[in-house]
Amino acid sequence: MKVELHFSTPIYSSFDDQFVKPLNKVSDKLIEKSKKDNNKSFKDREKSLGKKIGDHGFSYHSESLINNKSFENFKTYIGELSVSILDSQGYDLKNHLLFFKELWVQQFAEKGGGHHNTHVHYNSHLSGFYFLKANDKTPFPIFHDSRPGKDMIQLPRKNENALDLSNDMVHYNIKPGSLIIFPSYLPHEFDVDHGIDTFRFIHFNIQAISKEVL
Repeated sequence: MKVELHFSTPIYSSFDDQFVKPLNKVSDKLIEKSKKDNNKSFKDREKSLGKKIGDHGFSYHSESLINNKSFENFKTYIGELSVSILDSQGYDLKNHLLFFKELWVQQFAEKGGGHHNTHVHYNSHLSGFYFLKANDKTPFPIFHDSRPGKDMIQLPRKNENALDLSNDMVHYNIKPGSLIIFPSYLPHEFDVDHGIDTFRFIHFNIQAISKEVL
């Protein structure tokens, strides 16, 4: 029989560590500020629980970095990639402009337990991660099949480790400099961090806006 693959979901990945050192330097101060801002919350939580657990299960977020000049070169780089990706998919962007809807750096807790539950990013077109601190002992991103109808009829798989049409999820191994860009409708998560090494990454969402709206 003739086989054609339709409605597939692309995930783009590459390695480019040119931003790791400069953005880590800037991010150090941003993460430290987040730690100080959340210090009271940790103390209140420990008082409520009656046990010292530190920052267990927490994720430190910076403020929005969209207007941070230290991230301008990174934004230009990601913006150009995003235009190229959407163009290669067949989208006509001549009447649209791309904007960063969200851009922030985050770091999982020193005490471990940091994670992201499965979610999507609404009202965006592309999302992505750029990893600043990561190794084989830190969490990795997991992507889930975006078709809810497939969940309803999922059958047992012959090989759970295979990458084939029966897949319902896939994960990526990462290191500092790893970049992943994907459609914002794609459900994704991060597995639980064991608190062994520092896990830090930049997260961004891109939105295409009609020039008529602008």
